[in-house]
Amino acid sequence: MRLADHRVVITAAGRDFGRTLAIRLAELGAEVFLSARRLDAAERVRDEIRGRGHERVHAFGCDLTDPASIRAFASGVERHTDHVDLLVNNGSRWLDGPDLLSATDDDVVDTVASGATGTVLTVKNFLPLLLNSDKPDVVTMVSACGTAGHDRSDAHAAFYAAKSAQAGFAEILSKRLRPQGVRVMSLYPPDFDNGDPLSEEWGTTRRTSGSTLTAHSLVECILFAVTQPRDCFIKAFHFEQG
Repeated sequence: MRLADHRVVITAAGRDFGRTLAIRLAELGAEVFLSARRLDAAERVRDEIRGRGHERVHAFGCDLTDPASIRAFASGVERHTDHVDLLVNNGSRWLDGPDLLSATDDDVVDTVASGATGTVLTVKNFLPLLLNSDKPDVVTMVSACGTAGHDRSDAHAAFYAAKSAQAGFAEILSKRLRPQGVRVMSLYPPDFDNGDPLSEEWGTTRRTSGSTLTAHSLVECILFAVTQPRDCFIKAFHFEQG
């Protein structure tokens, strides 16, 4: 599976699953435009990827709670390319604590803004570049917390609110952008094992029916969806929680 003709934007790629996805897609030949709230974090991942011989990777700072920062990110990417084939909305602040009173007001605002408002504005600002592509896809890493009735996470209620907003946005966007050829897909994973994609364990970790869901499997779900023929619109991946 090769992505040599894909230009990919990934938010919150300075660590964790965003870093994993940036590394794996670059290894498959994609040109990657990655962002992190702190530019130095994005640059570390960029340099890590380039150190493995993949030169087509670019780093940007982007604070998903700041509309001006999102606009600057999109403008920066536009200076490198006239189109984007895949936008991955990976950014959303994690906030834990089952007690509503455990978080400050600023924590709540930051969590909801990064996950909900940040996702909406990122798609809005990158949509012109996506529409210039002949294979535009939008993938959003939601969470099991974004599904109705889910209550098995220790996440704060603000995180649940942000993820529910992402889910609702992706649902309506899937219908409204389909006539323009844009596929909108969402992943709803429970807690998963985000092993280092550069470690030996990446390819040897057991992935059986009794195992914890892995980042490796999530990457393969995304690759499966975006490499399907254009008449195949996979709207969502839902996962059983062990």
